[in-house]
Amino acid sequence: MTFVLSRDDTWRVAMVIPLQGPAGLFGPSCEAIAELAAHELNSAGGILGREVSFEIVDGGAAPEVVAGELAALVDAGRVDAVSGWHISSVRHALAPVVAGRVPYAYTSLYEGGEQRPGIFCSGETPRLQIEPALRWLRDNLGARRWFVVGDDYVWPRASTAAVRRFAHELDLRIAGEAFVGLGGGDMSGLIRRVEAAECDGVLMLLVGHDAVEFNRRFAARGLHERMLRFSPLMEENMLLASGRPATRNLFVAAAYFRSMVTADALDLVSRYVRLHGQDAPALNNAAESCYEGMQVLAGLASRAGNGHLPDLNAAIDGVAYSGPRGTVEFHGQQARQRVHLAVADGYDFEVITRL
Repeated sequence: MTFVLSRDDTWRVAMVIPLQGPAGLFGPSCEAIAELAAHELNSAGGILGREVSFEIVDGGAAPEVVAGELAALVDAGRVDAVSGWHISSVRHALAPVVAGRVPYAYTSLYEGGEQRPGIFCSGETPRLQIEPALRWLRDNLGARRWFVVGDDYVWPRASTAAVRRFAHELDLRIAGEAFVGLGGGDMSGLIRRVEAAECDGVLMLLVGHDAVEFNRRFAARGLHERMLRFSPLMEENMLLASGRPATRNLFVAAAYFRSMVTADALDLVSRYVRLHGQDAPALNNAAESCYEGMQVLAGLASRAGNGHLPDLNAAIDGVAYSGPRGTVEFHGQQARQRVHLAVADGYDFEVITRL
Protein backbone atom coordinates (compact mmCIF):
# COMPACT_ATOMS: atom_id res chain seq x y z
CA MET A 1 0.00 0.00 0.00
CA THR A 2 1.28 3.48 -0.84
CA PHE A 3 0.61 6.26 1.65
CA VAL A 4 0.37 9.89 0.57
CA LEU A 5 1.61 12.22 3.30
CA SER A 6 0.85 15.90 3.59
CA ARG A 7 4.28 17.52 3.41
CA ASP A 8 2.89 21.02 3.93
CA ASP A 9 1.46 20.03 7.29
CA THR A 10 4.00 18.02 9.23
CA TRP A 11 3.80 16.69 12.77
CA ARG A 12 6.86 18.34 14.27
CA VAL A 13 8.40 16.82 17.38
CA ALA A 14 11.02 18.50 19.54
CA MET A 15 13.31 15.64 20.64
CA VAL A 16 14.99 16.78 23.84
CA ILE A 17 18.07 14.56 24.21
CA PRO A 18 21.46 15.10 25.91
CA LEU A 19 24.32 16.16 23.64
CA GLN A 20 26.58 17.31 26.48
CA GLY A 21 27.07 16.70 30.18
CA PRO A 22 27.24 13.31 31.90
CA ALA A 23 24.44 11.82 29.78
CA GLY A 24 25.88 13.14 26.52
CA LEU A 25 27.61 9.82 25.78
CA PHE A 26 24.31 8.24 24.72
CA GLY A 27 22.88 11.31 22.95
CA PRO A 28 23.96 10.12 19.48
CA SER A 29 22.14 6.83 20.06
CA CYS A 30 18.98 8.73 20.99
CA GLU A 31 19.17 10.82 17.82
CA ALA A 32 19.78 7.77 15.62
CA ILE A 33 16.77 5.87 16.98
CA ALA A 34 14.56 8.96 16.58
CA GLU A 35 15.46 8.89 12.89
CA LEU A 36 14.36 5.26 12.70
CA ALA A 37 11.08 5.99 14.49
CA ALA A 38 10.23 8.91 12.18
CA HIS A 39 11.16 6.85 9.11
CA GLU A 40 8.90 3.98 10.17
CA LEU A 41 5.97 6.20 11.12
CA ASN A 42 6.17 7.99 7.79
CA SER A 43 6.33 4.69 5.91
CA ALA A 44 3.08 3.74 7.66
CA GLY A 45 1.29 6.99 6.87
CA GLY A 46 2.69 9.38 9.46
CA ILE A 47 0.64 10.65 12.39
CA LEU A 48 -2.94 11.51 11.43
CA GLY A 49 -1.77 11.53 7.82
CA ARG A 50 0.90 14.15 8.52
CA GLU A 51 4.57 13.59 7.87
CA VAL A 52 6.59 13.22 11.07
CA SER A 53 9.70 15.32 11.45
CA PHE A 54 11.78 16.13 14.50
CA GLU A 55 14.16 18.80 15.71
CA ILE A 56 16.88 18.10 18.26
CA VAL A 57 17.02 20.20 21.42
CA ASP A 58 20.10 19.66 23.58
CA GLY A 59 18.68 18.31 26.83
CA GLY A 60 22.16 18.17 28.37
CA ALA A 61 22.31 21.93 28.85
CA ALA A 62 21.18 23.65 32.05
CA PRO A 63 17.43 23.15 32.58
CA GLU A 64 16.62 26.84 32.20
CA VAL A 65 18.57 26.98 28.94
CA VAL A 66 16.70 23.94 27.56
CA ALA A 67 13.38 25.49 28.61
CA GLY A 68 14.27 28.74 26.88
CA GLU A 69 15.10 27.02 23.61
CA LEU A 70 11.93 24.94 23.70
CA ALA A 71 9.81 27.98 24.57
CA ALA A 72 11.11 29.74 21.48
CA LEU A 73 10.14 26.77 19.31
CA VAL A 74 6.65 26.52 20.80
CA ASP A 75 6.07 30.27 20.59
CA ALA A 76 7.09 30.24 16.92
CA GLY A 77 4.65 27.42 16.17
CA ARG A 78 7.46 25.07 15.14
CA VAL A 79 6.54 22.30 17.58
CA ASP A 80 3.46 20.06 17.70
CA ALA A 81 4.81 17.73 20.40
CA VAL A 82 7.77 17.18 22.71
CA SER A 83 9.54 13.92 23.55
CA GLY A 84 12.96 12.49 24.33
CA TRP A 85 15.23 11.24 27.11
CA HIS A 86 16.38 13.87 29.61
CA ILE A 87 16.71 14.13 33.37
CA SER A 88 13.84 15.06 35.68
CA SER A 89 15.16 18.54 36.48
CA VAL A 90 14.87 19.31 32.77
CA ARG A 91 11.33 17.85 32.73
CA HIS A 92 10.34 20.18 35.56
CA ALA A 93 11.73 23.15 33.62
CA LEU A 94 9.91 22.14 30.43
CA ALA A 95 6.52 21.44 32.01
CA PRO A 96 5.48 25.14 32.34
CA VAL A 97 6.60 25.78 28.76
CA VAL A 98 4.38 23.09 27.24
CA ALA A 99 1.48 23.25 29.72
CA GLY A 100 -1.81 23.47 27.86
CA ARG A 101 -0.05 23.91 24.52
CA VAL A 102 1.48 20.70 23.11
CA PRO A 103 1.66 17.03 24.21
CA TYR A 104 4.82 15.92 26.00
CA ALA A 105 5.85 12.24 25.89
CA TYR A 106 8.55 11.94 28.55
CA THR A 107 10.56 8.78 27.92
CA SER A 108 13.17 8.48 30.66
CA LEU A 109 12.97 6.28 33.70
CA TYR A 110 12.14 8.65 36.55
CA GLU A 111 11.05 8.91 40.17
CA GLY A 112 7.32 8.58 39.37
CA GLY A 113 4.38 10.70 40.40
CA GLU A 114 4.05 13.00 37.38
CA GLN A 115 0.39 14.08 37.15
CA ARG A 116 0.44 17.37 35.25
CA PRO A 117 -1.95 17.27 32.26
CA GLY A 118 -0.33 16.80 28.89
CA ILE A 119 2.75 14.94 30.19
CA PHE A 120 2.69 11.24 29.30
CA CYS A 121 5.44 9.15 30.94
CA SER A 122 6.59 5.98 29.19
CA GLY A 123 9.65 5.25 31.37
CA GLU A 124 10.19 2.93 34.31
CA THR A 125 9.41 3.98 37.89
CA PRO A 126 10.98 2.80 41.18
CA ARG A 127 8.08 0.60 42.28
CA LEU A 128 8.20 -1.45 39.07
CA GLN A 129 11.97 -1.29 38.52
CA ILE A 130 13.96 -0.88 41.74
CA GLU A 131 11.75 -2.67 44.28
CA PRO A 132 11.51 -6.03 42.43
CA ALA A 133 15.22 -5.93 41.63
CA LEU A 134 16.11 -5.44 45.30
CA ARG A 135 13.77 -8.30 46.16
CA TRP A 136 15.45 -10.62 43.60
CA LEU A 137 18.97 -9.65 44.71
CA ARG A 138 17.97 -10.31 48.34
CA ASP A 139 16.43 -13.70 47.59
CA ASN A 140 19.05 -14.97 45.13
CA LEU A 141 22.30 -13.30 46.17
CA GLY A 142 21.65 -12.48 49.81
CA ALA A 143 22.09 -8.72 49.34
CA ARG A 144 20.44 -7.10 52.37
CA ARG A 145 22.71 -4.17 53.30
CA TRP A 146 22.83 -1.37 50.74
CA PHE A 147 24.69 1.89 50.32
CA VAL A 148 22.90 4.38 48.03
CA VAL A 149 24.96 6.74 45.87
CA GLY A 150 23.48 9.29 43.53
CA ASP A 151 23.75 12.57 41.71
CA ASP A 152 22.28 15.45 43.67
CA TYR A 153 19.03 16.27 41.90
CA VAL A 154 15.40 15.23 41.93
CA TRP A 155 15.50 11.69 40.43
CA PRO A 156 18.16 10.25 42.79
CA ARG A 157 16.78 12.08 45.82
CA ALA A 158 13.16 11.05 45.27
CA SER A 159 14.15 7.51 44.28
CA THR A 160 16.19 7.18 47.47
CA ALA A 161 13.13 8.13 49.49
CA ALA A 162 11.29 5.30 47.70
CA VAL A 163 14.20 2.93 48.42
CA ARG A 164 13.85 3.62 52.13
CA ARG A 165 10.22 2.47 51.92
CA PHE A 166 11.25 -0.61 49.95
CA ALA A 167 13.92 -1.40 52.56
CA HIS A 168 11.28 -1.42 55.27
CA GLU A 169 8.98 -3.65 53.20
CA LEU A 170 11.77 -6.09 52.22
CA ASP A 171 13.62 -6.16 55.55
CA LEU A 172 16.72 -4.56 54.08
CA ARG A 173 19.17 -2.18 55.71
CA ILE A 174 20.34 1.13 54.24
CA ALA A 175 23.94 1.39 55.42
CA GLY A 176 24.39 4.91 54.08
CA GLU A 177 23.47 7.49 51.47
CA ALA A 178 25.72 9.94 49.63
CA PHE A 179 25.13 12.37 46.78
CA VAL A 180 27.50 14.29 44.50
CA GLY A 181 27.08 17.20 42.14
CA LEU A 182 25.82 16.21 38.71
CA GLY A 183 28.71 16.10 36.27
CA GLY A 184 31.44 17.18 38.64
CA GLY A 185 31.11 15.72 42.11
CA ASP A 186 33.79 14.34 44.42
CA MET A 187 33.80 10.74 43.23
CA SER A 188 36.89 9.84 45.29
CA GLY A 189 35.14 10.91 48.47
CA LEU A 190 32.09 8.91 47.45
CA ILE A 191 34.19 5.78 46.99
CA ARG A 192 35.81 6.26 50.41
CA ARG A 193 32.41 6.39 52.07
CA VAL A 194 31.28 3.23 50.28
CA GLU A 195 34.51 1.44 51.17
CA ALA A 196 34.08 2.25 54.86
CA ALA A 197 30.48 1.06 54.98
CA GLU A 198 29.37 -2.43 55.96
CA CYS A 199 27.25 -3.33 52.97
CA ASP A 200 26.58 -6.11 50.49
CA GLY A 201 25.86 -3.84 47.57
CA VAL A 202 25.77 -0.33 46.19
CA LEU A 203 22.61 1.07 44.60
CA MET A 204 23.80 3.51 41.92
CA LEU A 205 21.56 6.45 41.02
CA LEU A 206 24.23 8.10 38.88
CA VAL A 207 23.81 9.45 35.35
CA GLY A 208 25.99 8.63 32.36
CA HIS A 209 29.63 9.54 32.79
CA ASP A 210 29.20 9.98 36.54
CA ALA A 211 28.36 6.27 36.73
CA VAL A 212 31.30 5.49 34.46
CA GLU A 213 33.69 7.35 36.73
CA PHE A 214 32.23 5.65 39.81
CA ASN A 215 32.63 2.20 38.18
CA ARG A 216 36.28 2.84 37.34
CA ARG A 217 37.18 4.03 40.83
CA PHE A 218 35.10 1.30 42.47
CA ALA A 219 37.02 -1.39 40.57
CA ALA A 220 40.38 0.31 41.10
CA ARG A 221 39.84 -0.10 44.85
CA GLY A 222 38.94 -3.76 44.35
CA LEU A 223 35.44 -3.22 45.73
CA HIS A 224 33.86 -5.21 42.89
CA GLU A 225 35.40 -8.32 44.45
CA ARG A 226 33.41 -8.07 47.68
CA MET A 227 30.19 -6.23 46.90
CA LEU A 228 27.77 -6.02 44.00
CA ARG A 229 26.33 -2.96 42.30
CA PHE A 230 22.79 -2.41 41.09
CA SER A 231 21.67 0.42 38.81
CA PRO A 232 18.37 1.30 37.12
CA LEU A 233 20.32 3.48 34.66
CA MET A 234 23.16 1.72 32.86
CA GLU A 235 23.47 1.13 29.12
CA GLU A 236 25.96 -0.19 26.58
CA ASN A 237 27.86 3.07 26.01
CA MET A 238 28.42 3.31 29.75
CA LEU A 239 29.68 -0.28 29.88
CA LEU A 240 32.13 0.44 27.08
CA ALA A 241 33.38 3.62 28.73
CA SER A 242 33.70 1.91 32.13
CA GLY A 243 35.81 -0.95 30.74
CA ARG A 244 35.30 -4.67 31.16
CA PRO A 245 37.13 -5.04 34.52
CA ALA A 246 35.02 -2.26 36.06
CA THR A 247 31.65 -3.89 35.40
CA ARG A 248 32.01 -7.18 37.25
CA ASN A 249 29.07 -7.94 39.57
CA LEU A 250 27.04 -5.08 38.09
CA PHE A 251 23.27 -5.65 37.81
CA VAL A 252 20.82 -3.48 35.90
CA ALA A 253 17.02 -3.37 35.69
CA ALA A 254 15.30 -1.93 32.62
CA ALA A 255 12.36 -2.49 30.30
CA TYR A 256 14.68 -2.94 27.31
CA PHE A 257 18.15 -4.33 26.65
CA ARG A 258 19.77 -4.62 23.24
CA SER A 259 20.56 -8.26 24.06
CA MET A 260 16.92 -9.27 24.64
CA VAL A 261 15.94 -12.23 22.46
CA THR A 262 12.25 -11.53 21.94
CA ALA A 263 11.10 -11.28 18.34
CA ASP A 264 10.21 -7.58 18.59
CA ALA A 265 13.49 -6.65 20.29
CA LEU A 266 15.59 -8.55 17.74
CA ASP A 267 13.61 -6.99 14.92
CA LEU A 268 14.34 -3.49 16.24
CA VAL A 269 18.08 -4.18 16.21
CA SER A 270 17.81 -5.48 12.64
CA ARG A 271 15.89 -2.41 11.42
CA TYR A 272 18.23 -0.04 13.26
CA VAL A 273 21.33 -1.57 11.67
CA ARG A 274 19.64 -1.68 8.27
CA LEU A 275 19.01 2.06 8.42
CA HIS A 276 22.28 3.21 10.00
CA GLY A 277 24.80 0.46 9.29
CA GLN A 278 26.99 -1.67 11.53
CA ASP A 279 28.90 1.38 12.84
CA ALA A 280 25.78 3.12 14.17
CA PRO A 281 25.83 4.43 17.76
CA ALA A 282 25.18 1.62 20.22
CA LEU A 283 21.51 0.80 20.62
CA ASN A 284 20.62 0.88 24.32
CA ASN A 285 17.78 1.28 26.79
CA ALA A 286 18.03 5.08 27.03
CA ALA A 287 17.94 5.49 23.26
CA GLU A 288 15.19 2.92 22.81
CA SER A 289 13.03 4.97 25.15
CA CYS A 290 13.04 7.70 22.48
CA TYR A 291 11.56 5.18 20.05
CA GLU A 292 8.87 4.51 22.65
CA GLY A 293 8.11 8.22 22.92
CA MET A 294 7.35 8.49 19.21
CA GLN A 295 5.13 5.40 19.44
CA VAL A 296 3.24 6.94 22.37
CA LEU A 297 2.55 10.11 20.40
CA ALA A 298 1.38 8.13 17.36
CA GLY A 299 -0.82 5.76 19.37
CA LEU A 300 -2.33 8.56 21.42
CA ALA A 301 -3.14 10.71 18.38
CA SER A 302 -4.67 7.72 16.63
CA ARG A 303 -6.90 6.95 19.61
CA ALA A 304 -7.96 10.57 20.06
CA GLY A 305 -8.51 11.04 16.32
CA ASN A 306 -6.82 14.44 16.39
CA GLY A 307 -3.90 16.30 17.92
CA HIS A 308 -5.84 18.61 20.22
CA LEU A 309 -4.36 18.49 23.70
CA PRO A 310 -7.67 18.21 25.65
CA ASP A 311 -8.64 15.21 23.53
CA LEU A 312 -5.21 13.65 23.98
CA ASN A 313 -5.47 14.08 27.76
CA ALA A 314 -8.89 12.41 27.69
CA ALA A 315 -7.64 9.52 25.54
CA ILE A 316 -4.39 8.56 27.31
CA ASP A 317 -5.80 6.13 29.89
CA GLY A 318 -5.78 2.70 28.30
CA VAL A 319 -3.60 3.52 25.31
CA ALA A 320 -1.64 0.35 24.52
CA TYR A 321 0.75 -0.85 21.85
CA SER A 322 3.27 -3.64 21.31
CA GLY A 323 6.91 -3.09 20.46
CA PRO A 324 10.49 -3.85 21.52
CA ARG A 325 9.50 -3.77 25.19
CA GLY A 326 6.52 -6.04 24.67
CA THR A 327 3.10 -4.68 25.55
CA VAL A 328 3.07 -1.14 26.93
CA GLU A 329 -0.21 0.10 28.42
CA PHE A 330 -1.01 3.45 30.00
CA HIS A 331 -2.78 3.61 33.33
CA GLY A 332 -3.56 7.28 33.52
CA GLN A 333 -0.49 9.21 32.39
CA GLN A 334 2.00 6.47 33.35
CA ALA A 335 2.93 3.47 31.22
CA ARG A 336 3.17 -0.02 32.69
CA GLN A 337 5.54 -2.47 31.06
CA ARG A 338 7.69 -5.51 31.65
CA VAL A 339 10.99 -4.88 33.46
CA HIS A 340 13.96 -7.24 33.24
CA LEU A 341 17.05 -7.79 35.38
CA ALA A 342 20.40 -8.24 33.64
CA VAL A 343 24.03 -8.57 34.65
CA ALA A 344 26.87 -6.86 32.82
CA ASP A 345 28.84 -9.29 30.68
CA GLY A 346 31.80 -7.38 29.32
CA TYR A 347 30.33 -4.77 26.99
CA ASP A 348 26.82 -6.18 26.83
CA PHE A 349 24.12 -7.43 29.19
CA GLU A 350 22.97 -10.95 29.96
CA VAL A 351 19.28 -10.83 30.78
CA ILE A 352 18.65 -13.00 33.84
CA THR A 353 14.94 -12.79 34.56
CA ARG A 354 11.76 -10.84 34.13
CA LEU A 355 10.92 -8.99 37.34
